[in-house]
Amino acid sequence: MNSTDSRGLDMVIDIGKPVNMTGGLEFSGLTYTVIKKMKDINGAWVNQEVDLLHDISGYAPKGCVTAVMGPSGAGKSTFLDGLAGRIASGSLVGRVVLDGADVSPSLIKRTSAYIMQDDRLFPMLTVYETLMFAADFRLGPIPRAEKRQRVESLIEQLGLSSSRNTYIGDEGTRGVSGGERRRVSIGVDIIHGPSLLFLDEPTSGLDSTSAHSVIEKVHNIARSGSTVILTIHQPSSRILLLLDHLIVLARGQLMYQGPPRDVTFHLDRMGRKVPKSGNAIEYFIDVVQEYDQSELGVEVLAEFALTGVKPPELASHKEMPASSVNSLPPAALPPRRKSRRQASEGHDDRSSKRLPLQALKDGDFDHSVRSTWNTSRSWTATQSITYTPTRKNADQRVLARRSQSPAGYYTYSSEILQGTPTPHSSDYTVNENDYMTHSSLHPGTAATYQHLGPKFTNSFISETWILMRRNFIIIRRTPELFLSRLLVLTVMGIMMATLFWHPKDNVQGITNRLSFFIFTVCLFFFSSNDAVPAFIQERFIFIRETSHNAYRASSYTIAGLITYLPFLALQAAVYAIIVWFPLKLKGPFEYFLLVLYMSLLSTNSFVVFVSSVVPNYILGYAAVIAFTALFFLFCGYFLDSHAIPGYWKWMHYLSTMTYPYEGLLMNEYQTTKPFGNISGNKILESLGIDIEKNLKWQKVYIMLGWAVVYRVLFYIVLRFFSKNQRS
Repeated sequence: MNSTDSRGLDMVIDIGKPVNMTGGLEFSGLTYTVIKKMKDINGAWVNQEVDLLHDISGYAPKGCVTAVMGPSGAGKSTFLDGLAGRIASGSLVGRVVLDGADVSPSLIKRTSAYIMQDDRLFPMLTVYETLMFAADFRLGPIPRAEKRQRVESLIEQLGLSSSRNTYIGDEGTRGVSGGERRRVSIGVDIIHGPSLLFLDEPTSGLDSTSAHSVIEKVHNIARSGSTVILTIHQPSSRILLLLDHLIVLARGQLMYQGPPRDVTFHLDRMGRKVPKSGNAIEYFIDVVQEYDQSELGVEVLAEFALTGVKPPELASHKEMPASSVNSLPPAALPPRRKSRRQASEGHDDRSSKRLPLQALKDGDFDHSVRSTWNTSRSWTATQSITYTPTRKNADQRVLARRSQSPAGYYTYSSEILQGTPTPHSSDYTVNENDYMTHSSLHPGTAATYQHLGPKFTNSFISETWILMRRNFIIIRRTPELFLSRLLVLTVMGIMMATLFWHPKDNVQGITNRLSFFIFTVCLFFFSSNDAVPAFIQERFIFIRETSHNAYRASSYTIAGLITYLPFLALQAAVYAIIVWFPLKLKGPFEYFLLVLYMSLLSTNSFVVFVSSVVPNYILGYAAVIAFTALFFLFCGYFLDSHAIPGYWKWMHYLSTMTYPYEGLLMNEYQTTKPFGNISGNKILESLGIDIEKNLKWQKVYIMLGWAVVYRVLFYIVLRFFSKNQRS
């Protein structure tokens, strides 16, 4: 090993606080299997099991920055999601141990933070406000002064003092820089001091200076005692000095694990020399890609990392006689599920050409490998890559661990046969209760995870209040969201008042009032359409914040509803006051106002529910317009309820326009007073509307019921279907 590598490691170790290498995250046998439709050798489409991650085992030391690297499609983000518990149950098998104790996905989420590649923050909040709301959600009911002190310290630690009172900003509002925004995203998720931190491409889209600044802050966080795991693509030489541990993947398989400085040693053992003035890590990834594009594939490199058996040299690197390859006996390897590379080709056309491990000579195995895993599950700065001397012994040890492991994060099926490295996805089970009571957990560590406290740090009332405060701040700084609706209703109210000014009590006057009522119902329905893009943009923030139990989906639903109530009441009141007297409307004004208010409430609830289901605002607008047309068609204006065919009658009752339309008509005409030569009750009967008095209030109750139903459906979508998980 050259002196440059040793000096680089010393620089890493000496920065910040002393490194505590005891504890951290251990993982073994991680395999993520999906079903894909592939063409077989005969060209027929068949369902094929494909491993996106294949039997990955290793560790991430505590107090260190572990970087996951590899070429495109290596499975870096998938691997990170697997460790973070962001892959749905049944799709991932393996075992994960945190500080010596098996952990379940729910416990991982409660003890960790996950910073996604995209910065999802509210643009109209300042840096201080963003971190302060994060403190309100994550720190629970501690004194306000303590939260402020924690936020101020974090702002200084992240180097955000100069932008403390700057808006986050977006495309339309100037705000903090890209590097500062990324550091704010990190601060939001580390405000509560998580013991485990995941970052997906934290330097993506940043210039070299900003990227180094971000990794430097992450490095300091690790030195404070956290286990940090991040994915990164082509780090600069300065960033490499801040990385303590390296995991290289390719095609979902482990290529290398150990300190960055030992990559040169790893390549030397493979018979590869790093070019002068070259980067060892970049050169190693180039070598991996060379094998990936060859007929040997990356499987031979995975075997080398696991067993120490040297991979065959590539023909492009050193010419090998074709006869020497073809004369080798077939491999007697245990059956293995297809990797992504094999499955993507439909079948393994290299099986007859791949060099079998059993045919290699004893001299091809390097006995100088050094094990990094000691019996106390701790690591030292001088330890290197993890190897096992033989595949047979490795399989025996894996099976022994599987039989002894408690029912924790990932558990293995008893039906797995020896020599079958990939269990079926249906074998994945999680039993958190068994984990809590299992006697084989390490003393002291298990108790730490047993007493993590409640799932949410705040009560339901406190969460609702915090969310309402944040909503009102955002509304105050973006008044156009509600002023635009209020302006539209005001202008349209004035137009309706002048267009239908003082209608007469004759047939024409009745027709004018009917036109006014149906137009009002449609206007109120369309006025809520702008809620579609508003929530779709906010949904990503909701997913990020709730992925680690910042607040409940129920409190978010209630807070959003309460926030809207006063603004909806203001819109209904302004429109009602403008049109009431010019149109000489009859009936109680209070009921007229209440119907308009309930119409806005039910419509807004419907639009919010639709926006939670659709993936983008374009489909959201299309869905709302389609339902608006259907509701308008069956509300009773074109055909009354008695004239609608029986097989379409259900649409009349499903239409949310039916009830405000009929309620407004009943308020106007449910009287014996004549309108010209026709009584009000006769007008209602001719429109197919019952004239019983109690039905007038029934319309209000039904509108309120629809508002509740749509909000409950909205909550169900948020609670059970808006999770940032792979299937």
